[in-house]
Amino acid sequence: MLEALRELGRPGGLMDARDPLHEGPIRLITNPELSPNNVDNPFHTAGTTFLGQFIDHDFTFDLNSQLGVPTEPETSPNTRVPTLSLDSVYGGGPGANPELFDPGDRVKFRVESGGLFEDLPRRSDRVAIIADPRNDENLMIAGLHVAFLLAHNRAVDEARARGVPSNQVYNEAKRLVTWHYQWIILNEFLPQIIGFGLTQDILRHGRRHYRPAAGQHFMPVEFQGAVYRFGHSMVRPSYRANLAGDNGNPFFGFIFDPAGQGQSDPVDLRGRARARRRFIGWQTFFDFGDGEVRPNKRIDTRISTALFNLPLQAIATGDPPTALPQRNLLRHVTWSLPSGQAIANAMGIPVLGPDSFPELRQFNVGFDSSTPLWYYILKEAQVLGDGITLSGIGARIVGEVFIGLLQLDPSSYLASQPSWRPTFPRRTADRFTMVDLLTYARVDPASRRQ
Repeated sequence: MLEALRELGRPGGLMDARDPLHEGPIRLITNPELSPNNVDNPFHTAGTTFLGQFIDHDFTFDLNSQLGVPTEPETSPNTRVPTLSLDSVYGGGPGANPELFDPGDRVKFRVESGGLFEDLPRRSDRVAIIADPRNDENLMIAGLHVAFLLAHNRAVDEARARGVPSNQVYNEAKRLVTWHYQWIILNEFLPQIIGFGLTQDILRHGRRHYRPAAGQHFMPVEFQGAVYRFGHSMVRPSYRANLAGDNGNPFFGFIFDPAGQGQSDPVDLRGRARARRRFIGWQTFFDFGDGEVRPNKRIDTRISTALFNLPLQAIATGDPPTALPQRNLLRHVTWSLPSGQAIANAMGIPVLGPDSFPELRQFNVGFDSSTPLWYYILKEAQVLGDGITLSGIGARIVGEVFIGLLQLDPSSYLASQPSWRPTFPRRTADRFTMVDLLTYARVDPASRRQ
């Protein structure tokens, strides 16, 4: 079993999209025909991928389990609070984590630069001073994190201007930023990932499967260990980080490139570095209406080739294997996850039969009829949703967990004040999106004049 999982997820194997990396990061973006196995998703922008990663870091973190070694989930606790409360940004607050905050204004976050624009605060060895070190894995996730720091700092200024008592300013700013973030998840991100119809069905008719007892909500191991890792299929091999940051030229780079190892200003988009060009021009990642936005990849069983050779610094535990698909598949053994077919049967959702997985018969371990959950939900999206959204059990699990976490958290806007509507400035009266949040944080193209 272990050998079959490693073979399924190996570099050059069945899941490798075989992107021609030798063509370079620019051509892989401007000439999508070079990657016929790695098709663009015209309904998602490139930022959808990294918003999803940012959200994941907000409610899951496992540093204890060993890949491929069967482990009781209870012995590998999720070290993140299972709520959508920006735990990865706020940490324990100014009292518990003073290192995250400005010494001159203890309710505002530290924000540094060192380049053309903002950067995470860093130690002398370039390690980011943030509540979750994974938010410095790549340039995009670091950029999102610092955008939330800046949004909080602006919310502090506005709370003070409204006359909020000084001892309530931090909590008020945190509440507003968190509620706007939750609004984006429920009204923008989730409909993109599982579809508007299913999102509304769960909200209106309730959750069928994720129904923990009051006050005992938890992170299902199937969600954390497999299903929510669908986002790895959406990652492009390369991105345009910004339009004019590289001596007036665009900065293109692979998401990860072995050539970047040890470089002070890496050629790729890995994190833990600081240089003038290392910032995100968000018009590539979210639609500001200027024609510059780029798509992500479809949700399917083909993974961008650049993810088969991760730098160890991008792995929270710092240990191999470095092929991301192998890591995902070995987690099925770690936590003894049921197959996709077993879960579909238990949920009463139509099962993909062996004929949907002819490519898995070569491994001679029964994967076509008892398929690793991660692979199964990717194939569901591919054959039922054309790679645009999750489908079947993948969509239902993601939707119920997200909505359940919000409904079961008494501090969320959905549980405490469901009629609440965003108050930050927005482009459209009845909507608030990531474009609006980035504009509020003043990291948008107009604020930067780039």
